[in-house]
Amino acid sequence: MTLSPSVPPPEERVRSRLWHITLSVAGRQAPLAEVRRALEQLAHDHPFLLTSRYANDHAEIRYWEEARDLHDAAAVALRLWGEHRSSAKLPPWEIVGLEVIGRETYHQRVAEGYGPPPASPVGVHPF
Repeated sequence: MTLSPSVPPPEERVRSRLWHITLSVAGRQAPLAEVRRALEQLAHDHPFLLTSRYANDHAEIRYWEEARDLHDAAAVALRLWGEHRSSAKLPPWEIVGLEVIGRETYHQRVAEGYGPPPASPVGVHPF
């Protein structure tokens, strides 16, 4: 079997991994109903969102991202809010926190009792 020059041999292909993302945003106060509606639209636009928690001046978004490495996962996460700001009518808040951890680390933290509990219930909820 001959592979085309544009497709690397199997041993050279980089495998994707799952990364747990927690993105924190904050800014000026906005009406709670508008924040909730915007986060629900974001969840619709980005179907991999697990859960969002919000208040009138900050929010936390948690989801799984598939990426080659931490750098790629973080880059995608850092673009999420800005890329969806107009389409979801998100508040003009800034990113104030980002945590990206591998799947194994996430499950280890949960098992040891010091990580975030599994996102349940899934959806958009007030703090």
